[in-house]
Amino acid sequence: MNEHSHKSFTELEVWKKARALKNEIKELSESFPVEEKYRLTDQIIRSSRGINAAVAEGHGRYTFKDQLHFCIIARGSLSETHNHFIDAFDCKYITEDRLNYFKNKIEEVERLLNGYIAYLRKNV
Repeated sequence: MNEHSHKSFTELEVWKKARALKNEIKELSESFPVEEKYRLTDQIIRSSRGINAAVAEGHGRYTFKDQLHFCIIARGSLSETHNHFIDAFDCKYITEDRLNYFKNKIEEVERLLNGYIAYLRKNV
């Protein structure tokens, strides 16, 4: 078993930051137009939830290789979320300031996730 297996995924800093991001995104998405409910709103919520879900699922796996695989999936969901913010900006649902605010939050999660990925790669 690996050295962090005794900890819950909820203790991982990357999971905590991704959770905070997900919650802020949920709040923001409530301001999107009603006609976007099953389009952009749904997509951005799903992709932001996918970050946490993949980190949690990977953490529950037995091998570093499996954990690494799910963290790479989480990174893909993070990139998808960033793309949805660009879409929201392009549609004028958010300002450039809001886009930059969330870009910085996303980059913070990405740095933590990349650090976790580097740690896992050393142990594969």
